[in-house]
Amino acid sequence: MSDALDRSPTPGTAAPPRTGAVVPVLAFGGIVVSLMQTLVIPIVGQLPQYLNASAADTAWAITATLLAAAVATPVMGRLGDMYGKRRMLLVSMGMLVVGSVVAGLSDTLVPMIVGRALQGLSSGVIPLGISILRDELPAEKLGSATAMISASLGVGGALGLPIAALIADNFDWHMLFWISAGLGVVALVAVASLVPESKVRTGDGSTCPDRWGWRPV
Repeated sequence: MSDALDRSPTPGTAAPPRTGAVVPVLAFGGIVVSLMQTLVIPIVGQLPQYLNASAADTAWAITATLLAAAVATPVMGRLGDMYGKRRMLLVSMGMLVVGSVVAGLSDTLVPMIVGRALQGLSSGVIPLGISILRDELPAEKLGSATAMISASLGVGGALGLPIAALIADNFDWHMLFWISAGLGVVALVAVASLVPESKVRTGDGSTCPDRWGWRPV
């Protein structure tokens, strides 16, 4: 009886977060992001007609996503190290939702490019997810969990093309982006509810000294 009492949490002390759901939640986020990247591929040929623009201009609907992803991947990882990985993960998923809504409401080229660029900024989900795993999981589980998160990109891409083609053939093309927004909201709520914030911070000077050992006063 006394041992059981000794192991009970002290009043006012928060219980440690459960990490069992972290891997599937982060893998789901990776799948949602990779689905987003393949959304417009089945309708590339019809985009000039849908947006009343030339084929060369509508190509920016894909290029904007790729450029934004190239910027977001290293930048979000760095910001996560400085200000909180879970916080930046929520920001990334929020950008996916906002970008999907903007693209879903668009009937002209400029809003579509803006929406697709915002969607591309969500690509920081993968490096942020892997960083969270390194902070939260024991070493013996880290390898398989990291492989699962990385594989989610391939899974999302493999599922995204046929699903997007099916939706584009049977529904209005805007539905592609509304489904992306819905999945993004689910991922956002799951991250907010089940993924703990890492206490590891580097690079901002407030929680650890820099490489020379200096800390701001």
